[in-house]
Amino acid sequence: MSNDSLSALPPFPSDYRASGLLLHVTSLPSPYGIGDVGPAAMAWIDQLYDGGQSWWQALPLGPTGYGNSPYQSLSSFAGNGLLISPDWLIEDGLLAASDCAAPPSSPTTVDYNTVIPFKHGLLEKAWNNFSKTGPAELRAAFEQFCQEQAHWLDDYALFRALKIRYHDAYYLEWPADLVQRLPAALAQARRNMANQIQQVCFAQFLLFRQGERLQGHAKSKGVRLIGDLPFFVSPDSSDVWANPELFLLDEQRRPRFVAGVPPDYFSSQGQLWGNPVYNWDTLQQTGYRWCIDRLRALLAHVDSRLPGMSRPGHLRPSPGNGCRVRVLISSAP
Repeated sequence: MSNDSLSALPPFPSDYRASGLLLHVTSLPSPYGIGDVGPAAMAWIDQLYDGGQSWWQALPLGPTGYGNSPYQSLSSFAGNGLLISPDWLIEDGLLAASDCAAPPSSPTTVDYNTVIPFKHGLLEKAWNNFSKTGPAELRAAFEQFCQEQAHWLDDYALFRALKIRYHDAYYLEWPADLVQRLPAALAQARRNMANQIQQVCFAQFLLFRQGERLQGHAKSKGVRLIGDLPFFVSPDSSDVWANPELFLLDEQRRPRFVAGVPPDYFSSQGQLWGNPVYNWDTLQQTGYRWCIDRLRALLAHVDSRLPGMSRPGHLRPSPGNGCRVRVLISSAP
């Protein structure tokens, strides 16, 4: 192992030994059709502690888009609102227990077609209740959150509101002035959808608040959290929409190159992931600020991150059915 690789390892003593488990939050038991960061997650940490485990690893926790995959997130900075605990919303006085009667669900799988409208309905009720009777302390905390997270939250909230307006269509299918982010179009959209935008911000506030509570419990038990961050981002994300200059896109904002890997022992045909690839020249000119912010956003919620994939590559679309490899192998930063 090289000295550079050694320097990237966590600062553990040479005799450190520990173990843990991987369990995605959605897989926790729940009466609401999907696991969340509330009481069941707290109980899971207690089980890890009782079993002498030191680490809990989860998959990416961003808001899922295509296929409800945690690796196709709508944002590198936001969290998945489906993971908000209704039990803790009841505890906060934002929902009544009668609001949270969930439809029948499977004990072994997540039915997203049922869970998504149910959870979104709860969050809308919580927002309406907060808007009418939210306590002053919670309102102040919400305002502070919006100010501190504005560097990503403003664009993300508008992106999600527009996704709702256009029935979850890929953002490239929106009106051209919104795709191109013309200032007048963005300003008009912010005025027209102000309440929806605030509701998106509020859901993020709730999730971050609950996540901090869970993180504090894990720390008290000596259980450390491992996060996961995909190397590439989803093509249909606020990351790409709000920062087109950081990706190799054409004039219509379509990816000029897409991510994948060449044929290997895992797949004789290679893999075509479809993610846009980075404009490394532009990122270098900014000191990789967006990449650093992306990592910092993850590490604010966990104690370590899953090492990035070791073989990211990208492919260039070509006429016909195939793609030719432009970059085969590189090392994840």
